[in-house]
Amino acid sequence: HGGEVVVCSGGPSRVQQVIREALARGADRALHVEDEGLGAADAFTAAAALSAAMAEQKFDLILTGLQSDDQGHAQFGPVLAEKLGIPHSTIIMEVNVDPSTGSGLRVKRELEGGWFQYVTMPLPALLTIQSGINQLRYATLKGIMAAKKKEIRKVTVPDGLAPTQTIVGLAVPTRSKQKQMITGS
Repeated sequence: HGGEVVVCSGGPSRVQQVIREALARGADRALHVEDEGLGAADAFTAAAALSAAMAEQKFDLILTGLQSDDQGHAQFGPVLAEKLGIPHSTIIMEVNVDPSTGSGLRVKRELEGGWFQYVTMPLPALLTIQSGINQLRYATLKGIMAAKKKEIRKVTVPDGLAPTQTIVGLAVPTRSKQKQMITGS
């Protein structure tokens, strides 16, 4: 359906390596909200930082992963959509242009217990994509060389942005052979 692919990411300067990989795989340009604190930021803080950079772009469709490998809260996509004021849907397995309108989307969501839900949505929209719905595109040598020349626009974090959550500790669950009987009337 045509269009331009823009990679948007936030974090420390080392994030540029991942952005370059996306450019080598075919993305047209990139936005990088560069800040050391975003590497370990909670979903609300990261979404606030990226939404400020993305709002002026007026994207038709924003795709995010379902959840991050580090914190795994699955909240970044929905929070980003709310900050941008656009509809969103999560756990997407399939995306098609809505045949009835020709301009919206018809998406397939994965639910619990092997069930699926089909949703029609207007554009602009944000979708959190379930892993494994498509074949991974590998970078070609031509793509790698072209990526070196593509611009990565650096954007600063908005003033006054502070983390809303703090991790005070992590612990591995311990095994125990205790039992507690709960009785009630």
